[in-house]
Amino acid sequence: MTGWEELASTALVGTDRRPYQGDLLDAAAVEVARRRAGRKTGAAGPQEQVPSAAERREQTAGAAEQREPLSGAAGPQDGSSAASPEAQAAHAEERVAVGRRAAERLVRIMGGEHERLLPEWLAAAAATGRRVPPYVLPELLEKGRRDRSIRVHLGVLAGQRGRWLAGLNPAWDYLLEEPTGETWELGGAADRRAHLRTLRTADPEQARRLLESTWERETPDDRAEFVEVLADGLSMEDEPFLESALDDRRREVRQAAANLLTRLPGSRMSQRMAGRARACVTISRKVIAVDAPHDCDKAMERDGIRPKPPRGIGERAWWLQQILARAPLSIWGHPPAALLTMKIPDWDAEVKAAWVRAAVLQKDPEWARAMFGWDPIADLLESLPPDEQQELAADFVKKHDLDSQLIMVLGGVSSHWREGLATAVLRKIVKVATTQPWNLGELVKLAGERIDPALFPLALSYSPVESVQQVAALLRFRADMYKELHP
Repeated sequence: MTGWEELASTALVGTDRRPYQGDLLDAAAVEVARRRAGRKTGAAGPQEQVPSAAERREQTAGAAEQREPLSGAAGPQDGSSAASPEAQAAHAEERVAVGRRAAERLVRIMGGEHERLLPEWLAAAAATGRRVPPYVLPELLEKGRRDRSIRVHLGVLAGQRGRWLAGLNPAWDYLLEEPTGETWELGGAADRRAHLRTLRTADPEQARRLLESTWERETPDDRAEFVEVLADGLSMEDEPFLESALDDRRREVRQAAANLLTRLPGSRMSQRMAGRARACVTISRKVIAVDAPHDCDKAMERDGIRPKPPRGIGERAWWLQQILARAPLSIWGHPPAALLTMKIPDWDAEVKAAWVRAAVLQKDPEWARAMFGWDPIADLLESLPPDEQQELAADFVKKHDLDSQLIMVLGGVSSHWREGLATAVLRKIVKVATTQPWNLGELVKLAGERIDPALFPLALSYSPVESVQQVAALLRFRADMYKELHP
C-alpha cells in the first residue's frame, strides 16, 4: 500500500478505528505536496487522462487547505491556489464546523458505509446551522453535482470555503446560483425549474406570472414540468392559466394541468367532470348503477382523458376510471365508508380503482383512509398525518405477508417510526427470518433507516436473530450520528 493509499484508508475509517502515529492531516498535506512537486503546469499532454474523483479531491484539497483543524477553527488564508494563482482568498467562515467524530462519520457514509443515510446526515447537520470541515468539501460537492436532491442542504454546510471552491470549479458552480431573472432567462432546464420552485414558495402569484410571460416560448417538455411546479401553493388564482393549458398540443401538458385542476373542486374542469360522472353513475338506496361512457370525444381529451387504454383494460373501463378519478369527491353525497358497502353490479373494480385515484389526486384524508382498506398503496398515505400513517401501516404489517407491496407501503411512511410500527416490523422480521425471503434484506434496511434511532435498545433486546441485530446496529449507527451532531 502506497503512502497516499494508507493515508486515505485511515481517513476513511477514522483514527479511532485505525490509530495513526502523528498528525494525519499534516502527513496528508506533505504527501500532496510531494506528489505534485515537479509537475508541469499548463495544458495536459497527450498521455494525460482526466483525473479521477479521488485525484480531483486530492488536488482540490491541496489547493483549498490552508489547513483547518477538525475542531472547526479557521486556518490561515493567503489566497494561494494552484488551480488559479489569481484567485482571491475565501472569506472568513461565519459558521462553526461540525465536530471531528461527526465529520469522520460523514466520510464513512460517503465512502459507502450505509450510504443511503447521506441525505439524513446532511439534513440533520444543516439543521444545526453548522458546516462541514474543508477536507470533505471536494467529494461532497462532487456528489452534489451528480445528485441534485442533496443540494438543498449544501448552501449551509459548504460554508465560505465551499463557495470559494465552487468558484474555482465550473462543475460545482451550482452552489453559487441564486434565484435571479438571469437564471430564468439564460439558465438550463433544471436550474429554471429550481428557480421557479423557489419563487413559487416565496410568491406563488409572481411565479405563475413569470411562467405565463414565457409560456409560448417554452419547449413542450419544459411546459409539462413547469406546470407540475405549480402544485405548491395551488389556488383558484391559478385556474385560468391551467384551464388555458388544457389547449396545449402536448398530451403531457394537458395531463399535468388536469391533475392540478382536479385538486380545485371549483374549477371549470372539475365541474365538467362532475357532469360526466353523474351521467355515468346513479346511486339508489344501497345500489350504485353504472353505465360507462361509450365514446371519448374531443372535449374529454382536452380535459386530460386519454382515449387509448393500457394493454389489458377495455376502452369503456378506461374512460370511466379517468372521469370518476377527476370528478370532485363531494358529488357522491355519502361518506366513502358507506359507499364501499353498497352493491355495484357492473364495473365494481373500475369504480373503486377510480376512487383510489381520486383520493390520491385530491389529497382527501377521509377518502384516503377508507380506500387504503380496499387497496393499500403508499400514495394514499401521503394525505394522512404521520401518526395515522404509522397506525395503518402497523396494522397492514401484522396482517400481510412480506412481499413487494408491504415494502412499498412501508416506504410511504415518513420517519421516524415509533414503537408500535417498529415492533410490528421487528416481529415480521423474526417471523420470516428462518425462510430468508428475497426481500428480507430490503425490509431490514428500511427498518434500520426509518425506525426512530432512539429505539435501538428495543431492537437490540428484541431478538438474537441476526436480521434483527442488523436493524439494531443500523439504529445505533444513526443514534450515534445524531449524538455527534448535537454534542
